[in-house]
Amino acid sequence: MQKFTQINSLVAPLDRANVDTDAIIPKQFLKSIKRSGFGPNAFDEWRYLDHGEPGMDNSKRKINPDFVLNQPRYQGASILLTRENFGCGSSREHAPWALEDYGFRAIIAPSYADIFYNNCFKNGMLPIVLSAEIVDALFKAVDGSVGYQLIIDLEKQTVITPDGNVYGFEVDAFRKHCLLNGLDDIGLTLQQMDAIKAFEVKHKAAQPWLFN
Repeated sequence: MQKFTQINSLVAPLDRANVDTDAIIPKQFLKSIKRSGFGPNAFDEWRYLDHGEPGMDNSKRKINPDFVLNQPRYQGASILLTRENFGCGSSREHAPWALEDYGFRAIIAPSYADIFYNNCFKNGMLPIVLSAEIVDALFKAVDGSVGYQLIIDLEKQTVITPDGNVYGFEVDAFRKHCLLNGLDDIGLTLQQMDAIKAFEVKHKAAQPWLFN
């Protein structure tokens, strides 16, 4: 998993509340359990004018010019700004996979659905909770300034605006440790490899018939 320390990035605004996981990555794309390749189909039903299916050449599909993420000014953004209850609906882990593969490293919203929030941390993405008032102010700033960027510092737990405003955010200490060090569940387990090998040797010696 990629480490998350600090990013200085363009912000893309998705001014919608209650965005569910089927909107983030529609159900027809859930056939693969690989973590990569979902980015071109993130927000598929909003992003394109035709119906998407796995295996389609997305470069030849009709783009919806009215969808905010298709606007040239937001291309390359790695921070997604959105509204309350983001990631509601089904618990599919494909949703953070799609957002991460699209290029987002952090999300800022007033609130999230619990399972989606947890899945973000497990996939190297930082979901930041800021008050609705601050999120409103950020939406206005993004709309009024082409190329609007934020600095997110996970170690200091701050979001810094171009005009110097600093917003602090809370994050669980263990999740922060995992993001800073790029540790997903597998990475955490591999840190105990010596203990695991020692257990296997002891277990095999005590019950050798299980290994015949």
